[in-house]
Parts: sequence; C-alpha cells; structure tokens
Amino acid sequence: MTVGAGSGVNFEYKGEPLPWDSWATATGLPIYRGHHIEDLRTIELGWWEERQCKAAFIQLSGQEGICEGRVTEIPPGGSLPEMRFGVDELVYVLSGYGATSVSSEGRPAKSFEWQPRSMFVVPRFARRRYANLSGVAPVRLLHYSYFPLALCATPDPEMFFSPTLERPELVYQEGLYADPSQRGLSGDLGGSVEGGDSYWSGNFFPDLGVWDRLEENKGRGAGGLIVRMSFPSSELTTHMSVFPALTYKKAHRHGPGRLIVIPAGEGYSVMWREGKEKVFLPWHEGSVLVPPDRWFHQHFNVGAKPARYLALHPPRMFGGHAEAIEDRKRDQIEYPDEDPIIRDRFEAELTKRGLRSEMPERAYRDRAWSWKPGQKA
Repeated sequence: MTVGAGSGVNFEYKGEPLPWDSWATATGLPIYRGHHIEDLRTIELGWWEERQCKAAFIQLSGQEGICEGRVTEIPPGGSLPEMRFGVDELVYVLSGYGATSVSSEGRPAKSFEWQPRSMFVVPRFARRRYANLSGVAPVRLLHYSYFPLALCATPDPEMFFSPTLERPELVYQEGLYADPSQRGLSGDLGGSVEGGDSYWSGNFFPDLGVWDRLEENKGRGAGGLIVRMSFPSSELTTHMSVFPALTYKKAHRHGPGRLIVIPAGEGYSVMWREGKEKVFLPWHEGSVLVPPDRWFHQHFNVGAKPARYLALHPPRMFGGHAEAIEDRKRDQIEYPDEDPIIRDRFEAELTKRGLRSEMPERAYRDRAWSWKPGQKA
C-alpha cells in the first residue's frame, strides 16, 4: 500500500506561504504533510523551547489554511507550563494517563483526569496546564484547532498566545467536564454529510474506544453506527463512525479540513480525485488521515473486530457539496456503481489474512436496499 506521509515544503497560495505555514516553520518543529500518518504515537518530534516540550505539527493535504493538528509529548511525571490560547482547542489522548487543569481570572481551576482515547475541549482564552500522571511512560496528545483559519484573518500569532480577553463564563459554566448529555438537532451537524437528528454535547468524552451510545448511520452502508458530538459554546464538532468486521463503507466526498483519527480497529482507506489514480492508506489505532477537498474516500475494516474512526470537523462552511444542487447524488458512490477494483482489492486483503468478506451480496445488486446494523443478508 502507498503511504503518503512525511515532512514537506510549505503550502503556498499565489506564490506566498499562508500565515500559519510561516509561523509553524519559524518554530523549527517538524511539519508532517502528505495524506496520512500511520502512527502518531511513534512519529519523530522536535524540541519546542517556547512550550518546553517535544512537539510536531500535522498539516496534511486538505488542512491548509483551515485547521491545525499538533502532537505534544509530556515526559514521565512531568507537566507543561501553563499557557493560554485564543481559539477553542480539541485534545485527543493518543497514549498515556494524565490530568488537565483549566482556569480563568485567578479563580480555582477545574481539573479532570484522562486516559488513552479520551477527548476533551479547552475553551478559548482559558489558562490550561497538562500533567503526566505516570512516572514510567510518556504522554502523547493530539491538539486540533482552527488556528490556521484564524491567522488568515489576523496574521499575528502572539495575539492568540497572549490574549488580554478573559471569558470566565466559558470555564465556569455548569457541567463543564461532566458527563456528556444527548441533545436534539434538526439537519446536518457541522457540515457533516451523515446528518442526523441527535448528538452528544459535552467537553469531556472519557474513552472513545468503548463509547457505546450510538445510533444507526443511515445511508453510508456496512450496517454501521455513529455518534455525533458537539461542545458547549464552541463551533468545534466531531463524529465517530463504528462499522463491523470484514465490511467497508460507501465511497463519498466533501469539503477539506476533516482530520480522521483511528481509536480502534485495523484496516485501510482509499482516496482519489475523480478520474485520477487511487491512493491506499493502511491504518490502526493512532493513525491519522485527511481526505483532500472533493476527493472520494472509502474506509475498509480488515480486522476481526469492529473498527472506529473519529472525524474532527472543519468549520461548517467547509462541509462541501457537489457543484450543482441536482448533482449532490454524485457525492456518494453506491456499492453497485463502484469500480470493481474496490471489491477485488478488499477481498484480496482479506484472503491474505485467511478471512472472508461479510459484505452481503444484495448490497452489490440492490441500490435502494437499506442495510440495518447487524443485518447479514
């Protein structure tokens, strides 16, 4: 399989680097580009003197000018200096056990502990400190934000790292870092192509590897399930899809900036620009990929257990749709219409592992068939 990950040159628009690229390059930290990184838990990091930690930036094709990924490491028993940031920041725990404290205006901090596959959001302007509670193993965190987009509008990085504005109501709102609650929502969430009528709202999700409050993921195939997540007082949104062993989802496409992280499972994804060569990307826990703008992409579970992928959404206006309203059906490829190489490649991958596909034959014949979770034929 082809892997398109690694360091690269700055992204340029009309011959000039975007503000985020100029800032990130000046830090001297590694910047990982391409389509995919197979394991964020093992990539090489650089020393970030200003933040007193090892770190690296993730800027895969499709993120440019929209969203930032950043990996930071905390040594055993260590902690990071307190800092502030002028945009909301989502944090996903790649490995390790630790704690975060969040405060504002000198008031008592709110603290909570996390573990591998935890996800939480730190509100904009809040003071935050991260600590590693293990004396043996390092911690690795993935941070996600809309910082590149913010810099496009206001190209002054220090304004975001040394903000004068305080928003204590964001830190001390009732239920912050308590159990998420289920809310209703009419229509699509955050530009999500899945859409849906409900989502879970909260600032802390303890373990996405075992989260079981799911609903049917209609329309995407594989008899899959989904949970949609939003965060109080924030524009950040996400969803996580769970689909059975030895199956695969329908190909689809949307706008740029959607960072996909794997909490559990073993498989691969295929991505391609319409009419162009396909790129195959293997994944397992800790992998990350980004489908570029308007590229079709499709996810395959070649393991013996259900697979999970977590999609961190860009701002809503980047959700994307086909060029004309009457062409929106072109944003998804039904099983009967897919390139035969898709099914052939999937079955070949399973054969190498001594496994057989659980895809029902009816899925390849009946375009209108509604595949229910747990349904075999």
